[in-house]
Amino acid sequence: MAATLLARCCSPISYNCDACKRVSSQTNENRNLVTSRRFSKPARLILHNRNDPSLTRALRDFADSGLMEEALHLFDEMNKSDTFSWNMMIKGFTSCGLYHEALSFYSRMVFTGIKADSFTYPFVIKSAAGVSLLFEGKTIHATVIKLGFDSDVYVCNSLISFYMKLGCAWDAEKVFDEMPERDIVSWNSMASGYLAVGDGLMSLTLFREMMKCGFGPDRFSIMSGLGACCRKMGKEIHCYAIRSGIEAGDDVMVLTSILDMYSRFGEVSYAERVFNGMSNKNIVAWNVMIGCYARNGRVVDAFLCFQKMSEENGLRPDVITLINLLHACEILEGRAVHGHATRRGFLPHVVLETALIDMYGECGELKSAEVVFDRMGEKNLLSWNSMIAAYVQNGENYSALELFQELWDSSSLVPDSTTFASILPAYAESLSLSEGRKLHGYIVKARYDGSNTIILNSLVHMYAMCGDLEDARKCFDQVVFKDVVSWNSIIMAYAVHGFGRMSICLFSEMMITGGISPNKSTFASLLAACSISGMIDEGWDHFNSMKREYGIDPGIEHYVYMLDLIGRTGNLSLAKRFIEEMPFVPTARVWGSLLKASRNHNDITMAEFAAEQVLKMEHDNTGCYVLLLNMYSEAGRWEDIERIKLLMKSQGVSRTTSRSTVETKGRTHVFTNGDRSHVETNKIYEVLDIVSRMVEEKEDSYVHCVSKMRPETLLKKKSNSHRRHSIRLATCLGLISTETGRVVMVRNNTRICRRCHEFLEKASKVTRREIVVGDSKIFHHFSNGCCSCGNYW
Repeated sequence: MAATLLARCCSPISYNCDACKRVSSQTNENRNLVTSRRFSKPARLILHNRNDPSLTRALRDFADSGLMEEALHLFDEMNKSDTFSWNMMIKGFTSCGLYHEALSFYSRMVFTGIKADSFTYPFVIKSAAGVSLLFEGKTIHATVIKLGFDSDVYVCNSLISFYMKLGCAWDAEKVFDEMPERDIVSWNSMASGYLAVGDGLMSLTLFREMMKCGFGPDRFSIMSGLGACCRKMGKEIHCYAIRSGIEAGDDVMVLTSILDMYSRFGEVSYAERVFNGMSNKNIVAWNVMIGCYARNGRVVDAFLCFQKMSEENGLRPDVITLINLLHACEILEGRAVHGHATRRGFLPHVVLETALIDMYGECGELKSAEVVFDRMGEKNLLSWNSMIAAYVQNGENYSALELFQELWDSSSLVPDSTTFASILPAYAESLSLSEGRKLHGYIVKARYDGSNTIILNSLVHMYAMCGDLEDARKCFDQVVFKDVVSWNSIIMAYAVHGFGRMSICLFSEMMITGGISPNKSTFASLLAACSISGMIDEGWDHFNSMKREYGIDPGIEHYVYMLDLIGRTGNLSLAKRFIEEMPFVPTARVWGSLLKASRNHNDITMAEFAAEQVLKMEHDNTGCYVLLLNMYSEAGRWEDIERIKLLMKSQGVSRTTSRSTVETKGRTHVFTNGDRSHVETNKIYEVLDIVSRMVEEKEDSYVHCVSKMRPETLLKKKSNSHRRHSIRLATCLGLISTETGRVVMVRNNTRICRRCHEFLEKASKVTRREIVVGDSKIFHHFSNGCCSCGNYW
């Protein structure tokens, strides 16, 4: 409670209350209404008759009209012995949002010895909630119990709202469960409270239980239910609103809630029907419709709706309009909206600035996002989360980690579930499994992972991309409410680790037991599994079922995976024809898939054609040059090798340095080919020689693969041979630094070569250790002489 207000309430009153003047200045119409009424004359006779009943009526009218300065003046001249007058003052302050003043008046009331009643406490509790005073609110709750008002339905409803607003759902549940009598407000307070704290399931459960108890939902129940429901139940609630006549009354708030529900589930046609049927559209309804178009990819309709709102209905866009419109913006439109917001004086505005960061991040304009973020005078947690997400989306993982560390070190803000969900992919891409595990430990300690689907989905992705499929599966099994992202994440996890059959089993489980409808990402994960594991027939079955059974149009990513499958069969002419018949303009990734297939089947002519297409789009594609060099080298085409090297030099392109990382005892070790900088170098090479002898890897076996090389090139290759590739060095360090029986995990930034692949297959057998290697494409699980990729990658 404000110290100044306490002083004013407990000592002679000064009538210079700025807050009161602000409220009074906003209510001139009410002032004229009040002062014109008959009680104005008794107000001038205050000194003659302090107990005149008309004074109480005058006080009530002043308070109800928001004229708190006049009410305060009148109150100080009145007889203050009755509870009703004090209640009127507390109610007036609370209704005007002057919560500190209301609480100060309550303290003054108690200090004066006036007994509070059941009408006092609902407003006092509401004021405590308004300024988030949990301790004071619990003290008031204790007083309520002591005075026996804890059975009053209005007081209990206020306590429920108080606890829910401050996130204390357990306390609210206790009040609700102990209520001897409940009304519709009790149920609505609990349902809306659960929705506010993010527990939609409990909100819906309470909605159903309320109907079973014989309480017919009113407009507030309908709005709470719509905010928490699934697609099917949302339509059921809409039908109930129609049958009960709630919708027929043209209730803008209810209709806007229905509109928002259809927008969330992508039911644009239903949303349009509701919107077009509204006879009285306010700015909120227009904003929801614009947001509906924007979030569902209807960019043109979003801007047309924006134009219609301004031109035909005469409504000027507000901050929320621009925030919703940004969802539909590419970079040019986004800059235009940014400029409009600046000209209209909407900036600075923390929510709008956060939306701008999101927009610039999604458009790949990181510099612009950084400028907006750095210039923000006030940054809330959402702003930090958006900037972190922008870095992660654009592959700037180390920048994301640095910003997260800066937020972590901040004393004013504490990372929340969204922060963790945003930063975990950065740990996955930076390949830091030990750091990811530390963050997971903090998440568990902070109790964010128990039922938070978003965080657990991110953990599944993080562990899978760091090579730990076992922990990824454990996190998936912990997800209580699995959504389509949960299933997509685990299906893709098994796919990139080469266990395609398991991915297909999980897809069937999702459809049968999970009751989840697949989306485009589901089929991308599924086709990736078929492609990596070589399941050609299953791949075609799922590809053809997308449109036929689920009404999903395949995107370019789906065609790429199917192209990989065709290439795997060796029918490269069919693969080329498949590209030409695609309903999309082929991208560099599409032609790169054909190039990889040509490399695997040693078709130089097709590889040259595919490489030409790739280099037209991405002249600095290092992988394309290296693949051609390797093919020309094996074919002994020295002139072509020199031509490619000159082309690479002219384009400023150089080979990617192969780097392998392995984590031992919480430390990350990095190796390059032929590396001798590690403190355990002698031991590493000693183990490497031992393992090489055990797998009987002979020196002259390499000659067979390079029989067409020049003699001097062959000697150079042998002097810097595959025996000292970074993957082998990292693997050997893992073998000597981890306990027997533990999985050795290695990451490499390039595609693993065939010789190292063969070596690791045999090494896994002779050492009786499972070795997991993640290269630039997939993960290879080497165990007992075999690899999960089936020797095709």
